[in-house]
Amino acid sequence: MTRILLTISEAAANTAQRSGSYDETFLWTRDGRSTFVGSVDPHLGGLGTVNPLNVDLVRIALAVFGADRSVLREGRGSSWNVRDFDITVEVNDPAAWTSHAQQLSQLVGFLSGDRWVFQFVQATAPEEDVLPLDKQHFDRTVLLSGGADSAAGALISAIELGEGKSHALVSQFSSTALSPLQQKLVSSIGGFAPGVRQVHHQFRLHRGSKRLDGTAFRDEPSSRSRSLLFLALGLAVAERANSKLWIPENGLASLNPPLGADRRGSLSTHTTHPRFLRGLSELMRSVGGCGEIENPFEGLTKGEMFQQVADAIGADAASAYLSATNSCSHTDARYSGAPAGSSCGVCFGCLVRKSSFTASGVADKTTYLVDDTSGQFSAFIKQKSIVEPMRDFVRRGIRPHDVMIMSLPQDYAAMDALTLCQRGVEELRSLLG
Repeated sequence: MTRILLTISEAAANTAQRSGSYDETFLWTRDGRSTFVGSVDPHLGGLGTVNPLNVDLVRIALAVFGADRSVLREGRGSSWNVRDFDITVEVNDPAAWTSHAQQLSQLVGFLSGDRWVFQFVQATAPEEDVLPLDKQHFDRTVLLSGGADSAAGALISAIELGEGKSHALVSQFSSTALSPLQQKLVSSIGGFAPGVRQVHHQFRLHRGSKRLDGTAFRDEPSSRSRSLLFLALGLAVAERANSKLWIPENGLASLNPPLGADRRGSLSTHTTHPRFLRGLSELMRSVGGCGEIENPFEGLTKGEMFQQVADAIGADAASAYLSATNSCSHTDARYSGAPAGSSCGVCFGCLVRKSSFTASGVADKTTYLVDDTSGQFSAFIKQKSIVEPMRDFVRRGIRPHDVMIMSLPQDYAAMDALTLCQRGVEELRSLLG
């Protein structure tokens, strides 16, 4: 069991370190010493007065992400181990969260595949009053990561809303190379839907490389919990905007059927799984915070999403817009000399992306490292490629048994999941044969 504290008080952090009560102490402060890097303060004061329960969710999500990232797994592939966490978080309403701790533990366990125990203690009030910014209404709040699905969703949102309507776009980044991409997408959306009012919230928030004592954190690469932090920030914005939160993701990726027996565990994610999204929404409603979440594309393949974009703005414009996004699973190509934000062309994200362009008839203008003829990235591509496992997956196809182990929520029909996955496999077959 790994015991971890997330505190927003430097005094509490010092006490915890002296006592040795915790294996890791995370301190989140706006100024001075902090475990986390970014522009977000632990009271979310930059947004104005946010529902305290939604502020709490961001702290919980940050503690989960920090723990997930900092505690190494013993295995890989199908042999990954289940870790045990005991997380203490300073929150605004300990009683509310304590009464829902088991519900939270099950939800986070489904997301990461680990065992979680949560404890809550009273947080200190902010030293300065949070400015009571005017509450602005937006008709919708949309997560915009910079990937193709989120870009498609944000564009379709704007076009669907139409003249005189509004939406708030929420982005999160750790690499500064991603920020300009997100901003460019927002600008493009404004050009396609000039009558829609937009506001863009960009959050930079991630764990630093050093502990409070100056030693280096360990880095676990299989982290699956970043989505909880992204969703928590999105819900905070949605609460201020008095709107529902859209998380645009194609249905095949959301259900994420494992490619094979060796692709379960840490390599299989529940980031946008219908059960997880419904569970988070139910938890937040039960606690008393904002929790309205919808994935309007959960019944579509990625290729079908691309087709919607092409239908809305034309195939040529869709080609330029979608090709400017990034779907690659690997951010470490830069260590092989590739430009920041490069696409490998051989990971799951890139292969599904390629097949979606093909299936929709939209031209793919993305530059992929796998197509580089210099040989500079050959070793990187060989290490990252899952082309053969994907071919095996396509040849095997999706069977009813695969659907029965997907942990579908009660309101998601198994036959709908089966036919969706079969359409997704057909798109992949057009690329992989």
